[in-house]
Amino acid sequence: MAVGYNWAVSDSVYIFLDEAGNLDFSTNGTRYFVLTSVSIRRPFSWFGALDEYKYDCLEAGAGTDVFHCSEDNRYVRDRVFGIIGANLDSFRVDSLVVEKRKTGPALREPTRFYPEMLGYLLKHVLPEVMKTNSVEVDEVTVITDRLPLNKRRRAIEKSIQGALSKMVPTVYTRYRILHHNSGSHYGTPSSRLLLLGSVP
Repeated sequence: MAVGYNWAVSDSVYIFLDEAGNLDFSTNGTRYFVLTSVSIRRPFSWFGALDEYKYDCLEAGAGTDVFHCSEDNRYVRDRVFGIIGANLDSFRVDSLVVEKRKTGPALREPTRFYPEMLGYLLKHVLPEVMKTNSVEVDEVTVITDRLPLNKRRRAIEKSIQGALSKMVPTVYTRYRILHHNSGSHYGTPSSRLLLLGSVP
């Protein structure tokens, strides 16, 4: 699924990636695994409104460091989603939803499953974010949540690099992959902004 967008004039695209569910394919695991991307171009004109509201919360004694829809109270959620809702044409949201029980045994190894699912998502997202009538894209930056396991990080980086190298015209466009804590960016889809609730 995707949310429509109307890109602002910029030559840099950011793709924030996050996941919901887990990679446990036993009966104890989640039913679904979801990969979500938020794609946005500079300038991030509406981030200032979120910053202003964050400091309003701090001054009101809320102690807010990041917005999180499953942890914030209803009033805070309504205000944050109001800001987001007023700017829906400035970013794109795509999600890949996998019903895990339908995944073949050979694909269930995390170092294979995660990169392949991520590759499917990026193959859909990249051609769309590279489309523009206003300006060429000079740089694509993909930001994932910080990953604790080096083996998994390498697999994910390989998947992203493979998708980017096939989809991005590297003669004209640079790309890079970064791993940051999910609270570091408003664009991160891990319910700081957009991932609603938990995945069963």
